[in-house]
Amino acid sequence: MAEKTRYSDEELEEFRQIINEKLALAKRDYDQMMRVLMNQDSNDVDDTSPTYKALEEGSATQSKEELISMAARQQKFIQGLKAALVRIENKTYGIDRLTGELIPKERLRAVPHATLSVQSKMNQKK
Repeated sequence: MAEKTRYSDEELEEFRQIINEKLALAKRDYDQMMRVLMNQDSNDVDDTSPTYKALEEGSATQSKEELISMAARQQKFIQGLKAALVRIENKTYGIDRLTGELIPKERLRAVPHATLSVQSKMNQKK
């Protein structure tokens, strides 16, 4: 029997559902982070009242920088998931971009935007 070179349409549909669920959660989390960054969820006067508490401002700045970093990572994750949906449409999803072999289903279920098998990823880091 010949080795599989791509996942079946049924398998791709399973992955599409997984990705769409993760994408919805990721977008929700990203939107929530952006609302916090833009003070949209708050009615307080933090952004208009004068403050002279340097330590609190430093802490708020650090928290904001961490949130910006998290939002950037989340945006990158969303882009990876969207790219995975394109690969499903093209029927190239789940194919290791270095070896051309199928990435194991377990890895794709855990990391649905993966483009490398664990072995390829380890070889790439060497």
